[in-house]
Amino acid sequence: MRLSIIFLFLVTLGYAQKSYQKQYYPNGNLKAKGWLQNGIKINYWYFYNSNGTKASEGHFINGKKNKWWLFYDDMNKVNHKCQLKDGVKNGYCLMYSNEQLISAKRFKNGKQFKEWTDFSAFKKENNLSDLK
Repeated sequence: MRLSIIFLFLVTLGYAQKSYQKQYYPNGNLKAKGWLQNGIKINYWYFYNSNGTKASEGHFINGKKNKWWLFYDDMNKVNHKCQLKDGVKNGYCLMYSNEQLISAKRFKNGKQFKEWTDFSAFKKENNLSDLK
């Protein structure tokens, strides 16, 4: 019985290995960094362009993009941020230009079904707590 418990503990420990990974481009610049568990992306990840500027960052759950993701322009400023579920836009995307909010879009299962360019119209039709 005791041997069974020790074996189960070792199997569980080996199964749940979590490590912080960094991936690089051939030119030596950082490509991505984040957590892997059993070879699957989990938790928060950062992605970079080959020139070293930030491309995107966000959460992974079981290897799929989830929650809020930030996407950057060539000047390393947020271009848009979107709510994702299982790797697909599902919720709001906020679009920026020169760090100013210019529009909001709403998606369901990857398909856009609404867009606002006026904040008062957006507030009238949406619950701001959905942006959390």
